[in-house]
Amino acid sequence: MDNARAVGATFSKEIAKFLRRGLRISLRHPRVLPLVLRLLRGQQRAARLRSRMEERGVHVPPMLICSVTNRCNLSCKGCYAQVHRNSEEGELTSDELADALRQAEELGVSIVLIAGGEPLTRPEILDITEAFPSIIFVMFSNGLLIDEHVVKRLRKQRHVVPIVSLEGDSPDTDGRRGAGVHEAARGAMKQLGDAGVLYGTSLTVTAGNFDTVLSERFVTGLIADGCWLLFFIDYVPIEEGTEDLVLTTELIEEEARRLDVYRRNHPALLVAFPGDEEMYGGCLAAGRGFVHLSPEGRVEPCPFSPYSDASLRNQRLEEALKSDLLRAIRENHEILDETKGGCALWEAREWVASLQQHSD
Repeated sequence: MDNARAVGATFSKEIAKFLRRGLRISLRHPRVLPLVLRLLRGQQRAARLRSRMEERGVHVPPMLICSVTNRCNLSCKGCYAQVHRNSEEGELTSDELADALRQAEELGVSIVLIAGGEPLTRPEILDITEAFPSIIFVMFSNGLLIDEHVVKRLRKQRHVVPIVSLEGDSPDTDGRRGAGVHEAARGAMKQLGDAGVLYGTSLTVTAGNFDTVLSERFVTGLIADGCWLLFFIDYVPIEEGTEDLVLTTELIEEEARRLDVYRRNHPALLVAFPGDEEMYGGCLAAGRGFVHLSPEGRVEPCPFSPYSDASLRNQRLEEALKSDLLRAIRENHEILDETKGGCALWEAREWVASLQQHSD
């Protein structure tokens, strides 16, 4: 049975709870208050739109992950985008991307995660986000292209929250991303903070950097510097030979315990992926909580699962959300309940690939 509607309703409630927590945090950081209030109002409006679409037989997830480009100014070890993105198709044009976001907004999508590649290799991305002030954009960046001009534009777009990626301290970050990247990324974060831009960080959690990025010292240091939104993303072994970096069951449990303590004691919003998905009954991909839009316009279950039978190049988003592939994943969700850690869809990739073959 497709329980996506119930999961979507639960996810919507959790988003609202998450934002209400942000409202409490804003008492310590007043500059957060206008953004959180706008988000709460926008979430309520979007939830009503999604409910109407549900009555028409279209399940619309609250969130869209939108990879806007394959291009990147770095070549990080184990990057899923480099491994998965070998398409000869061109990226969506600016007009096509804006149209996709317009469709998403009209259907009730209220949060869009902007990813890549490096989104800022498309400088026009900030022109596009500017046109959609009712959507909250969470933009993941390596930080190296955040300069004075970008900071100035972000100051005027409070609905766009830049998230600068780190791997830990200098040895971890530079070891995976390249020499000098840690210093440059932290410099970008300081620029954002000094300008009063709300920003966050994304931390890929591995067995190797666990004791650093989950330490009290590291987390409280980021918060003290002005970082108010922290993503902890468990490593997925896309690159062969890196399986030893995957978190063990014991580390996953310890991660959840530490984050619970930090959430209670510190004025910041902390998100664990995929750890936080457990409260919704597991993986939120394939439309249960989100779908992924590839740079070429393909509607996919998840960034880590680049399979698709629908493209916005030849159909509307409303139709693409009815995809046979997405529906099959949702209807057989029990297959994704068990995983060795990391992304459940990645563990079941052969099954997902077989579903795509049947839906083509």
